Order: sequence, then structure tokens, then C-alpha cells
Amino acid sequence: MKLVFAIVHDDDGPKVMEELNKEGFSVTKLCSTGGFLKAGNTTLLVGVDEEKLDSVIDIIKKGCKSRKQIINSSVTPGNIGGMFIPYPVEVVMGGATIFVLNVDRFEKV
Repeated sequence: MKLVFAIVHDDDGPKVMEELNKEGFSVTKLCSTGGFLKAGNTTLLVGVDEEKLDSVIDIIKKGCKSRKQIINSSVTPGNIGGMFIPYPVEVVMGGATIFVLNVDRFEKV
């Protein structure tokens, strides 16, 4: 058995959960916040038999898309005496970060 941790964009979470449920997978949703952009994420936990792992990952990949967003940089330019001036930077966000862990024991009570 495997445990899939999938960190997805908040906008993609409901769609991915719905598709996983349609295919018979149980999903637990955790609200989380990313450390880089300080933006909300959805962390999904899915326990799955190893032979169905690729199906879960395919559903997550299909349901998550990357987006570009402009954010203000928190970097202080060095040549202006340490004064902070926000600098817009385009970053790619979204998609999914997926971790797969081995499960030694699983019980549903």
C-alpha cells in the first residue's frame, strides 16, 4: 500500500478530489500554506494499493495546471542603500507536488 501526498493549488483541489472520488478513491483534504508565496494550497492524502498508484497520479496530473502570476519581490536592491522597493516578478505557480510513501500498516476502523 502507498500513501500519496499531493500538494495542489486551491483552485485545482475540488476538481481533483471529485475525479478521485468518481474513480473510487478516498481522499482526505488538508488546508496548507506554501512557504515561498505564502499562498493557500490544498494537500490531498490518498491511500492506494500499489497497482492503482499510477491511476491516482494521472488524475492529479490531469486536474492540476500551472499558472503565471506577478508577485512583488521581497529582495532589497543593494545599490540603493538598503531601501525596500517592491519589484514585480513573474512566477509559475500551481501544478502539483506529489510525494509517495510506503505504508507498513493500514487499518480502517
